[in-house]
Amino acid sequence: MASTPVTIGIDVAKARLDVAVRPSGDQWQVANMEAGIADLLTRIKPLAPSLIVLEASGGWELAVVAALADAELPVAVVNPRQVHDFAKAVGQLAKTDQLDAKVLARFGEAVRPEPRPLPDADAQALAALLARRRQVVGMRTAERQRLGTAPAAVRPRIESHLAWLERELADLDDDLGRRLRASPLWREREDLLRSVPGVGPVVATTLVAELPELGQLDRKRLAALVGLAPLARDSGTLRGKRLVWGGRGRVRAALYMAALVATRHNPAIRTFYARLLKAGKAKKRPQAGTRLTACMHKLLLILNAIVRTGTPWRTSGTPAAS
Repeated sequence: MASTPVTIGIDVAKARLDVAVRPSGDQWQVANMEAGIADLLTRIKPLAPSLIVLEASGGWELAVVAALADAELPVAVVNPRQVHDFAKAVGQLAKTDQLDAKVLARFGEAVRPEPRPLPDADAQALAALLARRRQVVGMRTAERQRLGTAPAAVRPRIESHLAWLERELADLDDDLGRRLRASPLWREREDLLRSVPGVGPVVATTLVAELPELGQLDRKRLAALVGLAPLARDSGTLRGKRLVWGGRGRVRAALYMAALVATRHNPAIRTFYARLLKAGKAKKRPQAGTRLTACMHKLLLILNAIVRTGTPWRTSGTPAAS
């Protein structure tokens, strides 16, 4: 008989990582630092897991996610709200780090979020950033040890170097975070987007890759960035119609397909589309295009609000689109 696939859940805190393994039920903890993460990899690799699941945890997960990806282990970073809803559905109301790790493993086993390998170029960049991060952490440790016994004449120089190393480490972590959150490993944003009726895997992947500003800009700036804001085309004394043009073509093409599906299957967009039809813009071809553009714009604002609030689509309502 084929062996049961191994699924691992890792609950991330600032100081430690709680690990749970299914179906064996094994659990352990390691420190959330270089030595602890190295120990984690040593223990996980022989298990040959089919999936490792973590939540997005405000940045404390970046180092371990990067290390797991660099080791070519199958990792998926999922939306915490999904896991919370899953825990409620299975009756797991108590909450500790150890229980959270068990829920994550159980969530991975039941839901099976797809682990995706990094493209070669991203994997190489990630490996380089991790190597540099280890170097900076090593230098910081060495300088801290020297500071304890340093003569007064050189202490200011060591302190200055430590301050530079802290800034360098923060910059590296920012770069690491940006790359990971835009990578196929990071399912949190994609899961949020795919909760919206009309948004499929291709559209979600396009938005994650091509529109990282989603959830960060107000409605006007975002619409202008994508090319869904009417722009003036005036010259001298000539005054033309305000037209939608420019912006990010691939994002606009993805939103077009999503809006087309949403006019049938998304209650908010379907109602909006019907209202436009009722307003008398029905049968002329140019106006049909205008209606669909308006639906693309509304869908973009809904997606922006969902990413900004971290709240998935609910049939009973959506976050305020702003």
